[in-house]
Amino acid sequence: MRTAFFLLYLILKLNSKNQSPDSSVLKKRLSVVFLLLMSFSLLNAQKIPSSYSNIGFERERGLFYFQDTDKKIYEQVRKSRFTVDQLIGGITGTEKGVAFDFSDSLLNGTLYYGLIPVGDGKYSIPVWFNRSVKIVGGKSEVNIKENLSKTYDMTGWQTKGYGLLGYRITSAEGAIIYDGKIEFVVGDPFLVSNTIVDGPFVDNVTESSAVISFITNFECEPSVTVGERIYELEPSKKHELQVTELLPGTEYDYTVRAGNTIQELKFKTAPQKGNNSKFTFAYASDSRSAMGGGERSVYGANVYIMRKIMSLAAFKGVDFMQFTGDLINGYAYDPEDNRIQYRNWKNAVQPFAAFFPIYETMGNHEGLHTRFYDENNTSRYIRIDRFPYDSLSAEALFADEFVNPVSDLETEDGSKYDPDPNSIDFPSYRETSFSYVYGNTAMIVLNSNYWFGPDVRKEPLLSGNPHAYIMDNQFDWFKKEILRFETDLDVKHIFVSVHTPMFPNGGHSGDDMWYSGNNKIRPRIAGRDSDFGIIERRDQMLEVMVNQSKKVRAVLTGDEHNYNHLVINPEMEMYPEKWDKKRLKLNRTIYQINNGAAGAPYYAQEVLPWSRFCNSFTTRNALVFITVDGEKISVQTINPDTLEEIETFEIEP
Repeated sequence: MRTAFFLLYLILKLNSKNQSPDSSVLKKRLSVVFLLLMSFSLLNAQKIPSSYSNIGFERERGLFYFQDTDKKIYEQVRKSRFTVDQLIGGITGTEKGVAFDFSDSLLNGTLYYGLIPVGDGKYSIPVWFNRSVKIVGGKSEVNIKENLSKTYDMTGWQTKGYGLLGYRITSAEGAIIYDGKIEFVVGDPFLVSNTIVDGPFVDNVTESSAVISFITNFECEPSVTVGERIYELEPSKKHELQVTELLPGTEYDYTVRAGNTIQELKFKTAPQKGNNSKFTFAYASDSRSAMGGGERSVYGANVYIMRKIMSLAAFKGVDFMQFTGDLINGYAYDPEDNRIQYRNWKNAVQPFAAFFPIYETMGNHEGLHTRFYDENNTSRYIRIDRFPYDSLSAEALFADEFVNPVSDLETEDGSKYDPDPNSIDFPSYRETSFSYVYGNTAMIVLNSNYWFGPDVRKEPLLSGNPHAYIMDNQFDWFKKEILRFETDLDVKHIFVSVHTPMFPNGGHSGDDMWYSGNNKIRPRIAGRDSDFGIIERRDQMLEVMVNQSKKVRAVLTGDEHNYNHLVINPEMEMYPEKWDKKRLKLNRTIYQINNGAAGAPYYAQEVLPWSRFCNSFTTRNALVFITVDGEKISVQTINPDTLEEIETFEIEP
């Protein structure tokens, strides 16, 4: 690719020296370069990771294919109907307000709108106006001058000369597609100004640092003030500012300004490592769309429950939240589809996540796949994690949309199964598997849907990682993290969070780390099965967490859309009938707290070998609060929809 661009540079430079360039010669030269660029692009597109088996590229069709025993099953290319830029970028000023062009002539629906009263209360959300406007052929217009003036101007935009407008896009059927915001400037005509369209968020809060992150609609140079320090950011749309040299356990005022609107916010740093002061964090997972319509299904996210969860978490004064997987519907084939869903989820949590951090990681629904479709068997489709891994994988997109700690765990490259040590054959773990410390407590967050191949278990010629399996390099990293915190005198408690339960109790007994007792389930790399099955890998994790550690208190899981807690102890039955391998003997008790009840459709309880140790099973929506007070750990679970307490219990060290 570099060679082709160098040729283009030489051609343009040559013609710039020619006082009377022959346009036909220039066209021929540019055509040659274009063909070179296309050929380089095609060669790059054909580069298939060595970790996959039976995947090829057919030049004539320009498609990847899966080589079945006797036929090729071709990639089914699906483009997202919308892109993020469509939903936030086509907004212009008019004589009386702002016009929207969503670049979709088939989009007919309704645009709801209202002013956002920044500064009137702690959390800035739109107050919807009592009228709406139609979206016709993808276009709509809001008359700010007449409709939102006088008694309806509660933000003072007529005096200030600017304001912040919230808008909601819905389809002709009433489905909510996207919630957005745009800053307008009064003029003749009105103007659209720099606007923070995603964020601000406070992330990665430590005892001495924090990250302030946000995205703007235009490339601009915003400013952030933290305490007495002012930071002028570089020109960009995506902004991440790491603030350092902070004091532990200290509340800081901070302001973010991109256009005229100034957002005045606060965050608190973590206590000094090893400090035994009391703190509370919230835990949940599985907030993808549910039935019931309206805000329960905002293009992939259950905004209704997530907003209630965040309101309750803020009301209870949590210090941070851990959210482990299935944020969205996902399972997309175009990155833009998942990206819009992530933005809807982030829009739901943002007013609160500007004050305390959320640590997120991946579930199976964060999957982003290349899909092969068998035209002769319409019920058969075959999915793999998208590549190139550094730009199109589910992991790369997740890391691009969220800000989380970066560990020293890189990829599964270099493992004993790596088919080509000289190339990158696996996606990055960056910001999807990590650890962090808060006071006297460590949290280890695992990605049990890394390099996720949903169909690898039913397609013997396909390679990929099945749902719930922790691959070798991540497992080795996990062991090192447990040992690191086990020997750290400042750490008294360890929590492990992973999307998939070690012991499912309702809805996922056919997979998770059980697969109905089928230990044959395991990753397949370049056509080769790994040595250990899913139940063996579960036991290896338990050996590390329970028998080799005295500090792990609980594993926080999701995937199953219910709330329960399981007492994992030496008396609990863990194996299927006719288990012919080594049986792990646990030497102490820990807890599995499952909270996949953040809005996704429910699963009822099942009868499994360990069911008598499963407590407080409910399909109600739930938010778990874990309070650490020195040596003492208490758990309180509340339904965010009704504010009923579901249960409380103590975790014994």
